[in-house]
Amino acid sequence: MTPSIIAIDGPAASGKSTIGGLLAERLGYIYLDTGVMYRAVTWAALDRDIDIDDEAAVTGLAERVQIDVQTPSVDDGRQYTVLCDGHDVTWAIRTPEVDRAVSPVSAYPGVRAAMTAQQRRIGLAGRVVMVGRDIGTVVLPEADLKIYLDAAVEERARRRLLERQARGEPAVYDQVLTAMRRRDQIDSQRATAPLRPARDAIIVDSTCLDIAGVMFVVGQLVGAGNSCKTAAPPKRAGC
Repeated sequence: MTPSIIAIDGPAASGKSTIGGLLAERLGYIYLDTGVMYRAVTWAALDRDIDIDDEAAVTGLAERVQIDVQTPSVDDGRQYTVLCDGHDVTWAIRTPEVDRAVSPVSAYPGVRAAMTAQQRRIGLAGRVVMVGRDIGTVVLPEADLKIYLDAAVEERARRRLLERQARGEPAVYDQVLTAMRRRDQIDSQRATAPLRPARDAIIVDSTCLDIAGVMFVVGQLVGAGNSCKTAAPPKRAGC
């Protein structure tokens, strides 16, 4: 049987959002990238001039703000539409300012509690692909299938650089790499729900795989079938 609750965890730019969205579309499931919830809270704090280091103030905001994730409302390449108190913040939450601030915000226990409650309500209904950093370990430990999607930090920085350049944003590889390493350190060392694979998660290294290659592997794991007839998943150019 195809698993009803699928959890995909992994570090920034490992490809989990892309793969999660494609997998949900293939299965006809709900797709929820939980990271957008923390990004939306971070954006809201910055927008309201709330000090990111003020844990009580940020937590209070997380408990009050209304965050909704919907199917795409605009044909601009988005996988979903993110609303924060009714405002479309889908691209606003992807700015470098939010990138720099989201890790400490997502580490606050009160913020995580507020977001986790909403995530569990959606996830336990089933037929869902949920993507984040603690889905298999905290949010949905009862998930039918847990995947931990990883990649070398240098490759992840390259992907993030290309992503920003495609949006016309100025970006320098060394700066992106430094920020990525800092993000990894914060996420993996935080006291609440640190980034790590669940004990029963299947680890998929996407460093040398293109999107089709990762989907080939994931397709085998979910038992959903795959049209690719090669004996091994295709690799990206340069590997």
